[in-house]
Amino acid sequence: MSVHAQIITNSLSSDQFVATRLVKAYSDVGSLESARCVFDQIPQPHVFLCNAMMNGYLRNELYNETLRLFQMMGCHNLEIDSCTCTFALKACTGLSDYESGMGIIRGVAESRKERDRFFGSSVINFLVKFDHIDEAQRVFDGIRHRDVVCWNAMIGGYVQACHFNEAIDLFFEMRGCGNRPTPVTMVSLMKACEGIGNLQLGKCIHGCVLGLGMGKDTLVLTSLLDMYSKMGHTQIAYRVFERMPMKSLVSWNAMISGCVQSGLIHESFELFHRLVNTGGGFDSATTVSLLQGCSQTADLETGKILHGCILRKGLELNLILSTTLVDLYCKCGALDLATSTFNRMKDKNVITWTAMLVGLAQNGLAEAALKLFHQMQEEEVDANFVTLVSLVHSCAHLGSLKKGRSVHAHLIRSGFAFDVVNMTALIDMYAKCGKMNSAERIFENGYVYKDVILWNSMITGYGIHGHGNQAIGVYSRMIEERVKPNQATFVSLLAACSHSGLVDEGINLFNSMETDHNIRPNEKHYACFVDLLGRAGRLEEAEAFIRKMPFEPGGAVLEALLSWCRTPRNINMGVETADRLLQLDAMNPGIYVVLSNIYAEGKRWDAVDHIRGLMRKRGLAKIPGYSLIEIGNQVYTFFAGDDSHPKSGEIYRFIETLRLEVETCGYVPDTSCVLRDVDEQMKVKLLWGHSERLAIAFGILSTPAGSLIRITKNLRVCVDCHSLTKYISKIVKREIIVRDANRFHHFLDGECSCGDYW
Repeated sequence: MSVHAQIITNSLSSDQFVATRLVKAYSDVGSLESARCVFDQIPQPHVFLCNAMMNGYLRNELYNETLRLFQMMGCHNLEIDSCTCTFALKACTGLSDYESGMGIIRGVAESRKERDRFFGSSVINFLVKFDHIDEAQRVFDGIRHRDVVCWNAMIGGYVQACHFNEAIDLFFEMRGCGNRPTPVTMVSLMKACEGIGNLQLGKCIHGCVLGLGMGKDTLVLTSLLDMYSKMGHTQIAYRVFERMPMKSLVSWNAMISGCVQSGLIHESFELFHRLVNTGGGFDSATTVSLLQGCSQTADLETGKILHGCILRKGLELNLILSTTLVDLYCKCGALDLATSTFNRMKDKNVITWTAMLVGLAQNGLAEAALKLFHQMQEEEVDANFVTLVSLVHSCAHLGSLKKGRSVHAHLIRSGFAFDVVNMTALIDMYAKCGKMNSAERIFENGYVYKDVILWNSMITGYGIHGHGNQAIGVYSRMIEERVKPNQATFVSLLAACSHSGLVDEGINLFNSMETDHNIRPNEKHYACFVDLLGRAGRLEEAEAFIRKMPFEPGGAVLEALLSWCRTPRNINMGVETADRLLQLDAMNPGIYVVLSNIYAEGKRWDAVDHIRGLMRKRGLAKIPGYSLIEIGNQVYTFFAGDDSHPKSGEIYRFIETLRLEVETCGYVPDTSCVLRDVDEQMKVKLLWGHSERLAIAFGILSTPAGSLIRITKNLRVCVDCHSLTKYISKIVKREIIVRDANRFHHFLDGECSCGDYW
């Protein structure tokens, strides 16, 4: 300011040259108001002064002011040169203003300023930002005397457009023209190498860096270690890091991030402690990487400690950091913390919404995920690919066909419907909503290469509907089309055979895994095979099969055996199997429940009380059974004996009417399904309060006569409810589709698609 005062005293403030230097000086320290005051004192500013003012605005990211000054120059017929146009175009790039930018480019085309390398480089950067890489190449070709800035702009443009091979080719052309690369060139080249995943080329670039004398450049070395890390060569990256003469915070962050990406979580925290112990600070980028490491290992406690460090250090909870916290808490099952973090965020983007939505869905709160999606739509946030896939899975979980169709339509509008991942999710959703014909149409009409996951989804869909032969048919087509099956293929096939009673076919498929496809059966395959035999009543064979396994049976295999030890004849096998399971996992409530049911089947009520007492002592609870039904645009949930629904009085009155009708038709309650030590009358009452009966009754009352009813139950449907639903389907003349924990049951005219085999 004292220098400026001296200039005014000496009457030099109106001098164009002096004013230009003052504008630059004020701009350099961010004092744009003072710079503008100097500028405004010159009645007819020269182009150099205008450019200095524009450059000041530009460097301080005041893009609108840059463009206003450019427009003012045009209105006052002031001289404009290539620098002026370059600054204006850079402002358009910063604002993502395509129309204004193209107007500037067209406006200077006649004067052929696009041939100027300074302006030409800016045109290339502008066009690349809007994905016009071919036009950028034409501009590059038209620049007569290219300097390294032009080459860097085009190489960087190719990298930004993911045209990695073209970027590498252009680098070699640049070297052939005698241009010496700069650190910016090498950084772009390393990103291109990372993009194609070529380690040998990466090492060549490393050698080139050293040959060019950039072996001490922190920016270049940081990019080098980042390249090695992202290509999965963390050890090489670490050697580069350790040899760096000067390590910036960006270097530390790159190395910590590289360790996290390679699953080296312990090593990433060791680096963090080294950083702190050497007196170095950390920023939000450091903590984002460390929080991602906690997410990978579901380490909630360390994540909370990091959250506390962030707050104590006063780091801004910016969008990326807050979203990472939401993701961490969701993956650790701490939905209360995830929700509170999410709700406190002032600014949310689609990634934030998706992290919260996926977290709800993965934690079994599918209905909450769908509600959040509606809120997202109300706030006019466009869903992305991941959001929509997660929603499809949520609809599948709920058996919500209407919402599933709505999401499918959204996928079509967004242009994602024919992506193989989405097609797989849609097939799964329609199959789980009982619409195999829709799943078939997507599978047959999709214009994509059918990978093994897509084939597996169809096999799984047929399997849960009990269509074992169709599942095997899809598998045969898959082999004919030379798609190699994987382990998941045989899990789905064996499950399909199990639900369809195709025991011999299942045995043949199991035996073919190693002989025909070189796939060694794992725990899941053995569990499916035991289930196949157990469901067919061949428990002795199942037990003998387990004894011959090449490895110790785990929980999945033993649980498959235990689930079929329900008859008094097999009680000893069941108790022995349950004991083995409890040695593996004493905190699994499902084992206690099945063991309690086995004792109840044998009328051993003292043992039942003992098991229930053990559960209470260990703080374990039985998973409550519930049934879902979609009416209109809402999914309703019913629990056993539920009277919370506003129409519960009407529902129970209708159930009593149904009871009288089905008993007239020959229905007799099977009270053996009630595994409690109560009298017969109470057992019958308990049966009539089962959740699927309440859902079916509500569905009949709430939908037009003759329309289809879909129910989703989280547990296996009991024998008595299965028998009753056959009677109801005949009396009300409706198809009733029930999806339980194992498979689908299509009830129509007194029959079930499972043939009473489930």
